[in-house]
Amino acid sequence: MKKIVILGGGESGVGAAVLAKKQGFDVFVSDASGIKQKYREVLQKYAIRWEEGTHTYSEIMDATEVIKSPGIPDKAPLIKEIKARHIPIISEIEFAGRYTKAKTICITGSNGKTTTTMLTYHILQQAGLNVGLAGNVGKSFALQVAENQFDYYVIELSSFQLDNMYTFRADVAVLLNITPDHLDRYDYNFQNYVNAKMRITQNQTENDVFIYWQDDPSINQELTKHTIKAKLYPFSMKKKDNTKSFVDKNNLIINTEETDMSINIDNLAIKGTHNVYNSMAAALSASVMNIKKEQIRNSLADFEGVEHRLEPVAKVRNVMFINDSKATNVNSCWYALESMKTPVVLILGGTDKGNDYNEIKSLVEQKVHTLVFLGIDNSKLEAFFGKLNKKIISTSSMDDAVKAAYLAANKGDSVLLSPCCASFDLFTNYEDRGTQFKNCVKNL
Repeated sequence: MKKIVILGGGESGVGAAVLAKKQGFDVFVSDASGIKQKYREVLQKYAIRWEEGTHTYSEIMDATEVIKSPGIPDKAPLIKEIKARHIPIISEIEFAGRYTKAKTICITGSNGKTTTTMLTYHILQQAGLNVGLAGNVGKSFALQVAENQFDYYVIELSSFQLDNMYTFRADVAVLLNITPDHLDRYDYNFQNYVNAKMRITQNQTENDVFIYWQDDPSINQELTKHTIKAKLYPFSMKKKDNTKSFVDKNNLIINTEETDMSINIDNLAIKGTHNVYNSMAAALSASVMNIKKEQIRNSLADFEGVEHRLEPVAKVRNVMFINDSKATNVNSCWYALESMKTPVVLILGGTDKGNDYNEIKSLVEQKVHTLVFLGIDNSKLEAFFGKLNKKIISTSSMDDAVKAAYLAANKGDSVLLSPCCASFDLFTNYEDRGTQFKNCVKNL
C-alpha cells in the first residue's frame, strides 16, 4: 500500500491527511510542534496516525510521497534528508488537484491576493455557483475535495504553496503583482521568488486564461521568457494593446470575449487605487466564468472587505485607528499609505524578511509625522527612519505601541498599523497581531 507522510498538522496538513485516507492510502502525520485540539479531533475521527513534538525518521523515510506544510522551508534538515532519498515532496494543493475535476481560479501576488480571492469568491457565490474557497483562506483545498462536491474553487496561493506544485493546472490563473517578499526563504534572491510566482501559469493550455497586471515590470520581463499558452487577460489603469480591464473617465471597464461592462469607481465597495486593481482582477475572473455583468456590478458594490486589511477599527477623540496587520511586506504598507487622506501616525515592525524601506520613504516623508516601532529588535527601523526628521518611538508590546500612537496623534489624524514585517517576534500570526491591536484600541 502506498504510504503518504504529511509534515505539519495544521489546516492544510490535516485536510491532506483526510483526503489521503479517503483515497485508501496508509497515512501518517508528523508535526515538530503541537497539533491543535480541533485538528486532533479530525485525525481521530478518521483514525489517522499522528505524532507531535517530534519527527520519527523511520516512519517518515518510509514514505512513498511526502506532503509538506507550506511553512516548512526547503533548508530544514528533515526536508534535505527526504530529498537525498529521492522521496517526492508535494504540496497539499498539488495532491488535492489530482482528485477533483472542478474549475479552479487560482490567485497569487505579493499583495492583494486575499482581498481579490474573497472578492472573486463573493461574486461567484452571489451568482449562485457551487463554489469553494480554499488555499491560504477558508478551509483547506484537500479537505473540501474530500468532503464536498464543489464545481468551482477560488484558491489563494502563496509562493510557498506554488513551490511544490508540479502537475496542478489553474483554469484561470491570476497574478496581481510581484514585489520583494519572503526573500529569507529564497536565498535573498528576488529572481527565485519571481520564479515561484510564475509557476501559477505552468501546465495552462490554450483553453485557460492568465489574468495579470500589465504595468508590473517583473511580470512583463517574465512574459518575454515564458511561452504562455493561456489566453492573456491583462489589466491596467490605462488602456494599452490587448488590455481587458482599465479605467476610463472614472469608470472601471471590463472588455473581454465574454462580457463588456463598466462600473463607476465611486460605487466600488473597497477604496484605494490598489483595490481598483483587485476589483479588475476579480471582475475579469468572474467574466471568464460567464457571470452576468449586473451580478458582477452588484457584488463589486456590496463586498465587505477583509479583516486585518485596511480595516477601520474605531474613532477615539477624532483619531481614526486602522488595522492593516496583514501588511507583512513593504509594498503592502506602500498601498496603505498611498490610500491615506489624513496625517498619519504609523506603527511598523516585527520580523524583518530582508526589507528595503526605500520604497515607502517618500510616502512616509509626505504623510507620516510620527513612527511607532513595535518589535523585539527595532534597530534596523531606527537606523533607516532616524534620518528622516520624524518623531520616533520604540515599543515592544502592542499596548505600549497603541498608547504611544494615541498620545502622538492630533485630532483628525489616522493611526495606521501597517507593519511591513512578519509577526512572529511578538505574535502568533498577523491575525493575532491585528486582534490585539483592535482590543488595545477599544481599551483606550
